Amino acid sequence: MSNANTPAPPPTGPGSPREVPPAPGSFPLDPATLPEPIRDEITAPDPAVIDTAAAELKDGINRCPNCGATEIRQKPGSDLLICLYCRSEWSGTRVEEAFGLGKDIDQLDSTVVASGAQDIAAGSSDLCSFKCEGCGAEVTVNTANAMTARCHWCRHVFGVNEQIDNGAVPDAVLPFHIKKDDAVARIRQFVDKRRLFALKQFKEQFTPENVLGVYLPYMVIDANASADIAGCGEIETRRYTEGSGDNRKTYYDADVYALRRHVDFTVDDLTIESAAARGNLDTRRNTNNIINTILPFDTKNAVKWNASWLAGHSSEKRDLNVEQLQPELEDQLLSIARAQVESSVGRYGRGVRWEQERLDLHGSRWVSMYLPVWLYSYHQPGSGGGMLHYIAVNGRTGETMGSVPVQQWKLLLAALTVGTFLEGIALWIVGSQ
Repeated sequence: MSNANTPAPPPTGPGSPREVPPAPGSFPLDPATLPEPIRDEITAPDPAVIDTAAAELKDGINRCPNCGATEIRQKPGSDLLICLYCRSEWSGTRVEEAFGLGKDIDQLDSTVVASGAQDIAAGSSDLCSFKCEGCGAEVTVNTANAMTARCHWCRHVFGVNEQIDNGAVPDAVLPFHIKKDDAVARIRQFVDKRRLFALKQFKEQFTPENVLGVYLPYMVIDANASADIAGCGEIETRRYTEGSGDNRKTYYDADVYALRRHVDFTVDDLTIESAAARGNLDTRRNTNNIINTILPFDTKNAVKWNASWLAGHSSEKRDLNVEQLQPELEDQLLSIARAQVESSVGRYGRGVRWEQERLDLHGSRWVSMYLPVWLYSYHQPGSGGGMLHYIAVNGRTGETMGSVPVQQWKLLLAALTVGTFLEGIALWIVGSQ
C-alpha cells in the first residue's frame, strides 16, 4: 500500500534527466583534485617551439642563386650544394649556428622543441602537391619514399621543404660524405672477413653494389638533468680458506657501506631513433641494433633542411613524437648518470650494487634530424617470417658493422675441432710434467 507522504521515485525511462549526459564544461575539471602524476601532466606548460622552417623554400622550388635553375644536388663528399646547370656551388647553413642550438644547455628548465619535431597530426597524408610556377601543372610528391619530384612538363624540380605535419620534414640534415663506391668497398671487405662461415645462399646472392643510401630519422636532444643513486658497496677485509681436498672452500669478510650519489649533468646532442620500425630491436627477427653500433655522427655539422640534399637517396619518415620517446631519453640519461658516478666508487673492490635511482629532467631541447647511412640488407628465410640482416656504413665516418648469416654446422664443426685440439694440448702438457 502506498503512502501519500512518500515522494515519488525519480523518472527512469527513456528520455529521463538521469539518462542525459551532462553538457561539456558543465562540471569544470579541478586539477587540484587529481593524483599528482596526472595533475602535473595537465598543468605542465606546452613545449616552447623554435621555428626552423625555411620560409624562402615554401613554394617547393630551390633555385640556384646564380642562374635560377632548379636542378640542384649535393656535391659528393662535401657539405656543398651544386647547380647542375651552371656548376655554381654554395654551402648549407649549419642549423646549430642558425638557431642557437647547443647553447645554454645548463639553463634549460622546460621542454623545447624545434618546429620539425612537433607532434605528427593524426590522419596526415603522405602526399604533398605543388603547383608549378613555370607551366601551371600540379606536381605530387609521396613523402613516404621521396622528398623531391620533377614536373613532367617543364622539368622544374620540386622538393618538400615546408614543414608539413606528417613527420616527413625534419629541422636539419647531415649530408653524406662517404661515397657509394667507398661504402661498397667497406661492405665487401666486411663480408670477405666472415665468408668462411657465411650461409651459402648469402654468398651466392651477395651483391654489395645494391647498397642503398638512406637518411634515417633521429631526434637529437640536449638535456639538463640531475640524478640521485643509492645502493651498497663492499670492501674486502679478509680472505681465507677452510677444509682440504675436494672440501676446500674459500671465504671472505667484507665491510658493507651504504652509498648515495648525486650528480648534475648536461647532455649535448644525444641521438635517439624516431622511427618505430628502427626502434624495434627484436633480435629474433632483425638486426636493427647494428645501426646503433655505427654511432656517433658529427651532428654539429648538420645543416638547415633543404630537400635538395636528399636527391639520389631514400629516406624514412619519423613516426614517433617527443612524448613517446621520453622514456627512452630518461633511460639513457640514467645510464649516463651511472657512468658519471663510476669514478667515485673505485675503492669498493668487491663491487657496488645500485638499488635505487631517480632522475630529475630539468629541461630538454629536441631537434628532428636526418642522418646518413649506407645500408645493405639480406632476408634469410625461416620460421616466423625469417631474419632480416643488415650491414650498415656510417655515411660520415665510414664506420662499418653488420650481421652475416652463418652456416650453423660449420660453426659447430669448428668448435668441436678447436675443442679437440685444445684438449690434446692439455693432455700433452700433463703427460710431459
